[in-house]
Amino acid sequence: MSVAIVTGASRGLGEAISTGLASTGWSLVIDGRDAGTLAATEDRLALIMAGDTLRAVPGDITDPDHRRDLVDAAAALGGLDLLINNAGTLGASPLPAVADYPLDELRAALEVNVVAQLGLIQAALPLLLASPRPRLINVTSDAAVEPYEGWSGYGAGKAALEHLGAVLAVERPAVTVWSVDPGDLRTAMHQAAFPGEDISDRPEPATVVPA
Repeated sequence: MSVAIVTGASRGLGEAISTGLASTGWSLVIDGRDAGTLAATEDRLALIMAGDTLRAVPGDITDPDHRRDLVDAAAALGGLDLLINNAGTLGASPLPAVADYPLDELRAALEVNVVAQLGLIQAALPLLLASPRPRLINVTSDAAVEPYEGWSGYGAGKAALEHLGAVLAVERPAVTVWSVDPGDLRTAMHQAAFPGEDISDRPEPATVVPA
């Protein structure tokens, strides 16, 4: 049975991806910063998963011990075939102009969106390479390549993550690496980017999971 780690899985796109994988027979390690929200997602997933195939590990991916816990949980399920770097942060909200971006908030956003993602890749790579078909998905955004007003901090982080993934694919050709832009979705993060606006016209995260 294939095993995946999905970060940021307690809600939004991460929960939708986890549900999609669970429905096709994957074993899962999921995480989220809020233990209560993650536990509720765990309960929902358990209804569609067979036997002892699910591990929910609350924590923050910026914590090296938590990253190791995720990899250890995958090893306990039998290995690791797929790592999905979905967890992330918008950064400063409302979205600031480049000239006004608080440097401390930019550092914090890059720690989550770039440094911690790489840290998890590094921690997971030995186990991932033991898989007959190792795969990595970095969830990205069109803000990584398009200069949208206000999206400098988030976009810079996603651009860096895309480039890290591209270089990894060259250095470790056994690993299939995808950078996936799911588009604008009806999520809490997207709402934070547009505080007070109606985002009900955006599609639900589950609609992009088949792709």
